[in-house]
Amino acid sequence: MANQLREAKVLSIKTLHERGWSQRRIARELGVNRETVAHYLKQDSKPAKAPTGSPDSKPATTEKAPPGSAAENEISKPATFGKAPTGSPGGQTQSGPSSRSLCEPYRTSILGWLEQDLSAQRIYQDLVIEHGFTGSYPSVRRYVGKLKNKTPLPFRRIEVGPGEEAQIDFGSGAPVIDKNGKRRRTHVLRVVLSHSRKGYSESVFRQTTDNLIAVLENAFRHFGGVPKTLVPDNLKAAVIQADWYDPDLNPKLQSFCEHYGTVLLPTKPRTPRHKGKVERGVDYVQENALKGRTFKSLAEQNEHLRRWEQTVADTRIHGTTRKQVKKLFEKNEKAKLLSLPVARFANFKEAQRKVSRDGHFAVDKSYYSVPPEYLGRTLWVRWDSRLVRVYDNRMNLICTHAKQPEGKFSTHREHIASEKISPVERGTDWLLQKTSVIGPKTKAWTLGLVAHRGVQSVRVLHGLLNLSHKHSSKEIEQACQTAHTNGCYRLKSIRQLIKHGADQQQSFEFLDEHPLIRNLSEYGNLVRVDFRKEALTYE
Repeated sequence: MANQLREAKVLSIKTLHERGWSQRRIARELGVNRETVAHYLKQDSKPAKAPTGSPDSKPATTEKAPPGSAAENEISKPATFGKAPTGSPGGQTQSGPSSRSLCEPYRTSILGWLEQDLSAQRIYQDLVIEHGFTGSYPSVRRYVGKLKNKTPLPFRRIEVGPGEEAQIDFGSGAPVIDKNGKRRRTHVLRVVLSHSRKGYSESVFRQTTDNLIAVLENAFRHFGGVPKTLVPDNLKAAVIQADWYDPDLNPKLQSFCEHYGTVLLPTKPRTPRHKGKVERGVDYVQENALKGRTFKSLAEQNEHLRRWEQTVADTRIHGTTRKQVKKLFEKNEKAKLLSLPVARFANFKEAQRKVSRDGHFAVDKSYYSVPPEYLGRTLWVRWDSRLVRVYDNRMNLICTHAKQPEGKFSTHREHIASEKISPVERGTDWLLQKTSVIGPKTKAWTLGLVAHRGVQSVRVLHGLLNLSHKHSSKEIEQACQTAHTNGCYRLKSIRQLIKHGADQQQSFEFLDEHPLIRNLSEYGNLVRVDFRKEALTYE
């Protein structure tokens, strides 16, 4: 014959069941089989037989025990877990583990570790290392389980002031069936102002960042203002990496919030009650506005949602505020919202781009430069139809380019490394400034060069600058003076003059008077005498 439980344990099973405990939990805490728990609960209305051979021969009963009896004591005192009930009718104590856990002296420390969300294994390790704990890991695990299974504190309702907060959430929308019978799934985004519960609903095909921004912008226009904070859950369109203390937000959505002057505050991961107002709001849209409906297009569904918001959602008496949503919004909240900016948010495209070896990155088959220190790095790029903006990983603006047609390059001069800019690219003025340092005669020759040869002089000046690295300033000065005196403005002439060490060409002055030179008047008299002789001859 199978073993039967003592009366005290049977009463414990029934008492814990009346307190709302599940059969699985009762079986685990009292150390009995789950089928045994179910068996005694089924016979709750029948008298139970006393175990064969036990000291107790009285049948078990569900009636209230006489005052002071052992059964009454078992029911009235708190349930004890991990040990057998004491005080059985026969005065015998069942064998089992000690009533006091070895973990009890460390209760305060364990509670503090549980608040830090540490695991039982980690708590056991810290107890051994920090307190010299001698118990086993299973005992720690059981003790931690008891602390966790305590009745939780009630949730605290938090109401916010008008214009302070809007909660955001996605839900399943009504299907769209086109003229060809193709069925497409939709997602409805609900935005609810936490104070008045006024909402805005719009359906989209995909939960992307662009769609989220577009719906939020439409919601702000619908409300006529912007709430100070936005509270979404950790949806991928808004949060890259969920973290209650410091979440990694989508950079594009951050720029959107900066444009409208609001702040994004995601909820704690896996904690939907942090945005309970919109959680129920999404259910309300699904059950009241969309359930059982299909639409031919997304535009038709959104037009239906717009009418439903105006005629049904706004006119209802809300179950919590006990006021009509529309009246409460217009009276208390509308004036408290932040003002809308003049222009809409420039909804740009965004992606990461790697800078190639030539210092450019590609966007829509066009190429844009960045400073040389970003060579080989991956940067954030945002672009629209007019501008291309480049940001580092901290979203600090690096540079801006005008959008180029396909196949074109946009290169800022300051993005070219100084070592890669040739003297020819630097221009005539820069070269003249550099060559004038050689000396005044060289400067005079270079000015004459530019005046005589125009744009061709740029390369000649570059060549003259290179000569300064091979020859002394004195040699170049002497050659340039000779060449300038003779009006020779070819670089090969300068090279030859330097090679042969040519001296300066001597200049001679003409004398008006000299002993060997006759006066001009004498030459005039001589000419006149000869003319007379010739005339007499002819006569």
